[in-house]
Amino acid sequence: MGHREDLLEGAKRCLLEKGFVRTTARDIVKESGTNLASIGYHYGSKDALLAQAYVSLVEGLGDAFEGDGTAMSAEPGSLERFQEVWSNVIATMREPGSMWHLSMEIVVMGDQLPEVRDHLARAQREAGRGFVPMLMGGREEDVSDETADTLGMFYVTLMTGLIAQWTFDPKTAPTSEQLTEGLRQVIAGTTKS
Repeated sequence: MGHREDLLEGAKRCLLEKGFVRTTARDIVKESGTNLASIGYHYGSKDALLAQAYVSLVEGLGDAFEGDGTAMSAEPGSLERFQEVWSNVIATMREPGSMWHLSMEIVVMGDQLPEVRDHLARAQREAGRGFVPMLMGGREEDVSDETADTLGMFYVTLMTGLIAQWTFDPKTAPTSEQLTEGLRQVIAGTTKS
C-alpha cells in the first residue's frame, strides 16, 4: 500500500478506537506508519481524512445490510424485504463497539467538525441511492436523483433515527418487526377513505 491507503487504514483504526474528536493527526501517523505531511498532501486535512475513513467504514457495512451473502429472499418493494433489510441493518448496531456511535458523535459535535459534517452531508444522497435498490430492487446506477432525494432520503432518515435510538437506549430501540408493523399501520392509515 502507498501512503494514501496507509493513512486511510490508520484513520479507520483510530476512529474505531478513539472517535473523531479524540483522534489527532499524530495518532493517525503513528497508526499508519506515515508522516504528518502525508495527511495534507493526500487528503488536505486531518478532518477530511477522518471523513473519508468514516465513509469507507460505512461502505464496508453495506454488504452486511444485504445479509450473509445469500440472495435476499423477499420480493423487492415488499414489507417482507423491508423487514429483512432493516433486520440486517439493526444487527450491525447490536455488535459490541458498533461504529455507529461515530455517527452520533458527528451529529452532536457537527459544529466543531464542519469539514467532516460537510463531507458526510454530501455523502448522504449516495447513501440513500444505495438503500433504494437494496429495498426496492434494481441497480444503484439507475436510481434517479429525484428518487435518491425522496425515497433514498426517507431511508437515510430512518437509518439516522435508528442509530440514535440504538446508541441512546438499545433496550427500547425498535426491532425490524416493530418498524415493519409501524410502516404497515402508516400504509393502512393513508389508504383509508
